[in-house]
Amino acid sequence: GLFVTDYFTRTPRKLSPFRSFASIELFHFHIPEDTVIAVWNLITFKEQGGTFGDQCPDRSITVYFRSGAPSVINPLHTHFPRDTAVPGSFALTLTWTLPNRTTGVFNVTSPLPGDWFLAAHLPKDEGKISVKGLYEECQYLFQPQLIVQRMVNIAVLYPGHVTEQSMAPHNRSCLYKVFVPSYTSRVLVEVLRCHGAEGCPLWLRVRAKAPPLHNSTTLDCREHTPCQLAQDLPFWQHWYYVLVEKHPGVPGTVSFQVTVQLTDCSRPSLARPPFLPSSASMNMPHSFGSAGGLALGDSPPPTSPNDTKHPVPIPVTSHAGERCWPVRPTLRNELDTFSVHFYIFFGPNVSVPPDRPAVFVINLLPVLDSGGVLNLELRLNVSSLCGENVTVFGCLNHEVPLTSGDNTSVTCETESLAGFLLSVNATASLSRLRIPYPQTGSWYLSLRSLCATEHGFEPCTNVTAEVYLRAYLSPCINDCGIYGQCKLLRTNNYLYAACECKAGWNGWGCTDNAEAFSYGFQLLSTLLLCLSNVMFVPPVAIAVRSHYLLEAAVYIFTMFFSTFYHACDQPGIVVFCIMEYDVLQFCDFLGSLMSVWVTVIAMARLQPIVKQASVLYLLGAMLLSMALQMDRHGLWNLLGPSLFALGIMAVAWTARTIRRRHCYPPTWKRWAFYLCPGALIAAAAVLLYAFVETEENYFYIHSIWHLLIAGSVGFLLPPRAKPSRRLGPLPRRKGCGYQLCVNEQEELGLVDPAVASINSICTS
Repeated sequence: GLFVTDYFTRTPRKLSPFRSFASIELFHFHIPEDTVIAVWNLITFKEQGGTFGDQCPDRSITVYFRSGAPSVINPLHTHFPRDTAVPGSFALTLTWTLPNRTTGVFNVTSPLPGDWFLAAHLPKDEGKISVKGLYEECQYLFQPQLIVQRMVNIAVLYPGHVTEQSMAPHNRSCLYKVFVPSYTSRVLVEVLRCHGAEGCPLWLRVRAKAPPLHNSTTLDCREHTPCQLAQDLPFWQHWYYVLVEKHPGVPGTVSFQVTVQLTDCSRPSLARPPFLPSSASMNMPHSFGSAGGLALGDSPPPTSPNDTKHPVPIPVTSHAGERCWPVRPTLRNELDTFSVHFYIFFGPNVSVPPDRPAVFVINLLPVLDSGGVLNLELRLNVSSLCGENVTVFGCLNHEVPLTSGDNTSVTCETESLAGFLLSVNATASLSRLRIPYPQTGSWYLSLRSLCATEHGFEPCTNVTAEVYLRAYLSPCINDCGIYGQCKLLRTNNYLYAACECKAGWNGWGCTDNAEAFSYGFQLLSTLLLCLSNVMFVPPVAIAVRSHYLLEAAVYIFTMFFSTFYHACDQPGIVVFCIMEYDVLQFCDFLGSLMSVWVTVIAMARLQPIVKQASVLYLLGAMLLSMALQMDRHGLWNLLGPSLFALGIMAVAWTARTIRRRHCYPPTWKRWAFYLCPGALIAAAAVLLYAFVETEENYFYIHSIWHLLIAGSVGFLLPPRAKPSRRLGPLPRRKGCGYQLCVNEQEELGLVDPAVASINSICTS
């Protein structure tokens, strides 16, 4: 065959430690039909400060693969909510081969066509809270690349037609495909008139959706005569691939014929007609491949000189699952993103007769619906049972309804199908099923009623059970409960939803309470974070006593909004919000930085130097508001105004020191008992905030931060500035001159004015 190679790549993304599915990086690929091999090249590299992170530690990277929908992963081994079905996926872990780069390769032979999803994450970390911009963090970037090789012009088998083939000595196999429309209960592939050096040295393999593999359904034609391979309950609206493979070491040419027969379950006594005039009657797509040059819209001739002979008579046999029942559609009502209700015509109450199943179909749109949760609910009306011991079983299967011929069977699985079982009876009248990230396409629900006897379940007589059926699509399971938040996430053009849990709760629906915070713990943490702001009361009193009314107002503002911000910021149920969260956070951050600003400006004592010192207070408020609006968590956006205020204070103190030719403040008591302790307390608070605080110790470390910052303000706030006391006019000498009176007590920066005498020096 002729092969075509396609190449796909994605932009590198920064990986995060796993906390929930909201913290993973999701990549979406599309594999075309007739792909024989797909190779994922997984590239991972480290970065630190814009360069290669050779000094970064090696952290394992886990990658998950799944076809049709994102992977439902559980690396922390938490508990899933009740009635939740967990679809499987494949995972691998990448190890580092170079100091700053590693590459992994993942091959998939004959992958299923359609959407494929890759999810990647780092291991869970200790939850350290780092200040943004304090140091260069190690970043782990992940970039997947996909290379696919697909076969073109695969020969198409038409039901009821014979295709002749000669396999040359250098050829190993021949690949065909046949489209299976809806309401097909059986696919029968047969090899006829096989001639080779050793009888019929062929293997016959059949697989749905993709070319067969070594573990696909296989038949050895040397051991079976006739060489027929049947597939019961095939997938509807899909291609089936037929691989005829020659045994190794067989010399010469092998000639054979291949034919396919499809059984129409809507008419179990008839097979599908061999001649159909158009693609619409065959319910086939408009792009086939090639079938000996036969156009889709053309009627095949009665005979063909090369590969098509007269139709083979189709034997009609009775086997399990040959008969199918009418499928009732559902009405799709879209309310919002991943909020879709499926209504049943003449529902939601459904009657389940005793002699036949009731079958419904739920259609999920490609890509759009695979990022949510498919919910199914069955509720039995016990009054409709008339006292009989009736159990209603429901089988939910993907792409084909499961209607077994054995009425007493209660399984939803066959050799090639795997479904989900639901059951309701008089004792347990309610049953639920949740499927996170369901595969798109058609989901079929088959309901049937059986009566329990001493010998097991048997068909009921004259009892029609009534069931309330509800099917809907939701973003998350139960909206993540009270301890979680359902987040709508996006990767490129693909949307999906995931829960982000809080207060120690975990799991896919935030229902795992193994590490959950108790109510007492939540109350204690809230009280510590809120009541620790009472430490601002002493600085307010000191400021009022020293006539620093503006500073006192800023401290009151900070105390008020910090208290109610932390009351609103709690992760559990002990939460109290008086305003919107964003407003409270902005006011808390602004008040904290303004407290630092006004305290440092007050320490600078700019009144004798700058007559309009209030301009600096207004300038600081505007600069800090701008910095917070740019980035509330950025280090330099917040540290810059603080350093600017410290620079103003340093300039003011230096000017006084130069003018007086003496260190300012000049008394050792001011340095020993006020400035040094206050600076040490503030430095300890900053170190705790920047390097010690984690998610686990946040509530008490941050409370200590409140206490230390408020305590440092009480030490650093300067004493009250006394007004200048001027003496009466001295006798003037004759001539011109001027008089300068300086209050030395204010220049000394003394706390208590009684400890020093007032000396006014007048110079003419």
